[in-house]
Amino acid sequence: MVQAVGTSSGGPLPPERLVCDVKGRTLVLRPPLPGDIGFVVHRHGVLYAAEYGWDWTFEALVAQVAAEFILKFKPARERCWIVELDGRIVGATFVVEKSTDTAKLRLVYVEPDARGLGLSRCMLEVALAFAAAAGYTRMMLWTNRNLIAARALYAGAGFSMTQEEPYRGFGHDLVGETWERPLS
Repeated sequence: MVQAVGTSSGGPLPPERLVCDVKGRTLVLRPPLPGDIGFVVHRHGVLYAAEYGWDWTFEALVAQVAAEFILKFKPARERCWIVELDGRIVGATFVVEKSTDTAKLRLVYVEPDARGLGLSRCMLEVALAFAAAAGYTRMMLWTNRNLIAARALYAGAGFSMTQEEPYRGFGHDLVGETWERPLS
């Protein structure tokens, strides 16, 4: 269950700060503070290196996406949530404008010790609700075939894979995938 905390950013959009109950624990989704975006970049680099053996070019991609979010931020159409559990950052998720009618889910991550609690599902529900309230009619995302848990989450939330493309990236041969779903 997701509850709003604080005030709305105005208009029909949901509040920026949300609370979600996950297995009896309080998950807080809040806007980023100074240093949080850099932390998200750092954790992506560390986690994907440890879990998948990806090199530092992945961290560069994440840094580029994060910098673009900050520099081109559209408050009525885009959002970043820093996710805290028991007062500690355990994840993040971003929604950015891909086009007038399509939102793009970006930079979703959950710390290993916080997985299995339903955080990813809560974060995705919040992102989908925000995108619909912001006027988008579709949401899309890009992931990789080897990210099995993420792919299952997206399929379970009504996303369908619309494109796949083999590529060489992050020190490995990978298959990138684009997933999409309508928001209505």
